[in-house]
Parts: sequence; C-alpha cells; structure tokens
Amino acid sequence: MKEELKKYADTARCPIRNIISRFSTKWGLLLLTMLGECRYLRFGEMERALPDISPKVLSSTLKQLEADGLISRRAYPDVPPRVEYSITSEGDSLLPIIAELTQWAVARMEKRKSAHDSV
Repeated sequence: MKEELKKYADTARCPIRNIISRFSTKWGLLLLTMLGECRYLRFGEMERALPDISPKVLSSTLKQLEADGLISRRAYPDVPPRVEYSITSEGDSLLPIIAELTQWAVARMEKRKSAHDSV
C-alpha cells in the first residue's frame, strides 16, 4: 500500500471517517445550519420546518449532535414540557465551513441548470 494511503486504513484516526460518521445523513448539517440561523429552536419547530423527517430520525440526529457537543438541549419544567435546542460554540465553528460547502453546491447547481437550459 502506498504510504500516503495508510492514513485512510486506520478507522479510529482517519479524519474523513470522523467527518462522515458525524454527518453521514442529510439532517445533521441541515439542523446545524437551522440552529446557526435561529440560535435556538424547539423540537416541534424543527419538525414543522422539515416535514420529510420522521420524529424518530429528528430525535436521534439531535441526540447525536448533542453528544458531539455541537448543540445543547435545555428542558424547562413547564406543562406541557418545553425543550429548546441551541447551537454551541463548537457548532458555531462549523458554520463557515458549511457555508462554503453550500456555496460550492449552489454554484454547481446553477452551472448544471445553465448547461441544461442551453440544450
């Protein structure tokens, strides 16, 4: 094996695998972006904003983001219970990177649309 490829074989220390394990679904990045814009959201607000996500997937994604230290969860002793999610400083540090990826994607979408429209 080439020396420069060995870093990818170490599953515990490979940075690409680390990124993929955290953001392998479309929801993680999307929820971080939403919380970055709004600063805090309730579960129901996120559920209504994303009608194509199931409550189970939303809940598990939020738990993973919280476990990774990217968002925080705050429960209030109200009736009915009220829970708010907010982005942490660690999550905030990812927002410029997510914005760059988004700009790259938008540029490619526009390029493909222009190519398709000219046909």
